[in-house]
This record gives sequence, C-alpha cells and structure tokens, in this order.
Amino acid sequence: MSVETSSAPTLYRRRDFFSFVSGRFLSTVAMQVQSIAIGWQIYDIERTPLALGLVGACQFLPMFLLTLPAGEIADRLDQRRVYAAALALQGLCSGLFLLLSLAAPHRALPFYLILILFGAARGFSAPSGSSLLAFLVPQERLARSIAFNSSIFTVAVIAGPALGGALYAFGPFATYGTCLAGFLIAAALMLGLGGRRIDRSAQHEASRLARVVEGIRFVRERPVVLGAISLDLFAVLLGGAVALLPVYARDILHQGPLWLGILRASPAVGAAVTALALAWWPIRRRAGLSMFACVAIFGVATIVFGLSRNLWLSMAALAVTGASDMVSVYVRTSLINFATPDHMRGRVGAVNMLFIGASNELGEFESGITAALFGTVRAVVIGGLGTLAVVGVWMKLFPPLRDVDKLTDVSA
Repeated sequence: MSVETSSAPTLYRRRDFFSFVSGRFLSTVAMQVQSIAIGWQIYDIERTPLALGLVGACQFLPMFLLTLPAGEIADRLDQRRVYAAALALQGLCSGLFLLLSLAAPHRALPFYLILILFGAARGFSAPSGSSLLAFLVPQERLARSIAFNSSIFTVAVIAGPALGGALYAFGPFATYGTCLAGFLIAAALMLGLGGRRIDRSAQHEASRLARVVEGIRFVRERPVVLGAISLDLFAVLLGGAVALLPVYARDILHQGPLWLGILRASPAVGAAVTALALAWWPIRRRAGLSMFACVAIFGVATIVFGLSRNLWLSMAALAVTGASDMVSVYVRTSLINFATPDHMRGRVGAVNMLFIGASNELGEFESGITAALFGTVRAVVIGGLGTLAVVGVWMKLFPPLRDVDKLTDVSA
C-alpha cells in the first residue's frame, strides 16, 4: 500500500503550523465559551445535576457513532476539508443556540437537540484535527510541536471559560456570536493549510468497514497505544468534575457565572504552565512511569477539590488536575504519533478520540448520574478514588506502557 509522497523540507511551511494552532485556538475558545453559557442556562432552567449530565450524553451518542467512520473518511479524503466542514457545522450550532436563547425557552429540550448536532460535528472534527499536525511539521520537530500545540490549546481553555463567564453578562448575542465567529474563522484557516500529503490512490482496495476495523485492530495489537488510550479513558470517565462545576459554583461555593468561568479555567492554568515547561524540557526518560504518576496525582487532586469548601483551594486543586493531565496527554499524544504510520493516522486518531474525546461527554453523564444518586461531593470523591484504582490496575495490565523509557522507542 502506498504511504506518502515526497517529504522534502520545502513541503513544511512555518505559516501552516501557525495557521493550524491559531485555528485550534479560536475553535477551542469558542467551544469553551459555549460550554459555559449552555451549562449555566440549562442548570438555571432545570436546577438538577442530572440535567448537566445530559449535556454530555447528547454529545457522546453522535460522537460514539460517527468518530470511527470519520477517521476512515479522514484517511480517504483530505483531512483539511473534513476538519473545516466540521468546524463550520459547529459554527452553525452556535448560531442555532443564539436564536434559541433569544426565544428564552423554559425547557432544556431544544438545547439538547442542538447539542446532538454539535456532537455529530465534533465526531467528524476530532479524528481529522488530531491527525493533521503530523503532516505539517517534520518528524524531528513533532514532539516539540505537540507540546507547543498543547500549550496553545490550554491557553485557549484558560481564556475560553473566563471569557464565556464575562460575555454571558452581555447576553446571548455577545456569547454565541463570539462562538460563531471563532468557528468560522478557524474553518477558513484549515482550508488554507499545505504540508505533506499522502498518496491515497491505492487505499480503496478494502471496504470502508474493513478499513475502520483495521484501525481498531492496529490499536488493539499495540499494548503501549491501547494502554495509554484506555488509561486516559477511565481517568477522564471517573475523575471528571468539570461537568458539576455549575453546581459547585452556585450551590457550594456560592459564586456567579464569572467565577464559574474562572473555576472552569483553573485546570487549564495548570495545564498551560506544564505544557510550556514540556515545550522547553520535554520528557526524555521514564515516559511510561511519568504518565502513571501524573494520572495518580490527577485522582488525588480531584478528591481534594471534591471535599473543598474554599474557593482558592478549589481553584488550586483544579489547577493541579490540569497540570497532571497535561503530562498524561503529552505522553499519550507523542506515543500515538510516533507509533502510527501515515496511512493509519486518521483511523488511529479516531479510535483515540472515541476513547478520550467521547469519554469527556460520557464522563459528564456519569458525573450527573452519580451526583443525582449520591450527592455532588460524594460523586466527585468517588471518581477520584476510582482514578487511583485504575492506575494500579493498568500498571499490572500494561507493563509495556509502564516500561516505556524514551517516547521515540515506539516509532513506527
């Protein structure tokens, strides 16, 4: 099977990398602003944590169904166009949220219906977006580029919630109008990307279903990749306190939407500092153990946040969760990129995003259910304890991941 065309240095343009990270920054800010507004609006209407859990469920279902086929499409078509179309569809959803908010609904159902469409758009954007970076920079710069891209991403995750909390005070036009503009500009930037491309002329021999299965088999047969992806899956699934932040902000810490935005941004503050450090001082040895240690720290910090009644301690605990999660993301992303050949990047990226991206939304649903059953604080503490248990089990199940020393040891 043909893999790629020439990878001469002239194919790598500095402007492509910066256009990519700029587009990711704008779309991430837009998504974070939108999540703050939707979470506050829905909780204001329904006043139950289960309603917040349904926000995640509505996005998870279409992402679960579409992410793997979207990975096959990203490998078969031009990832740039697929990603741009998905971002444009997310912009359309922002426009629909704007119109809906102006109508001042008294039920959350219309929000959930638009969230289903938004989840479908994310299902297509995740594999195409995650597979693009490896085609825009040479391999010797990939690890550093991942760290830099992660730092820009986390800056967006810091700015987005804080901006969302501030914009919410000016009404839905300012909030969702900003989201609409961010998604559409990001889509335009993706259409102009160059970089290395792969020869797809010989990739139509197998059926689409067989190609999807090939991506799943690739991950399943590589314990390092499967272990890294599944570790993050269960850590996010069990330790996700973000979905319950509107409850903490309003009912436990007694704050308004501005402080909700600041709380939501706190994990990204820790992640941004860590990502910048990794960009300058990348992990060179004991990568596997570093990943396990940081997921354990994530679990402990989640427990501290769950028990805290002090605003500043809560913010600090959330910052620690972000910092530790960033190390895990950095190791996982690097291992996947180094271990995956070009012609498989879209499908492997789809499996990764199905585990990680969709698990965020499934984790929100799980958090909403456990909070409704056991109470908000108990739900968060149980999740943190579950994360610690997963770390111990995964160290036993995936010794190849635990024993990874250098990230490049798994190169395809």
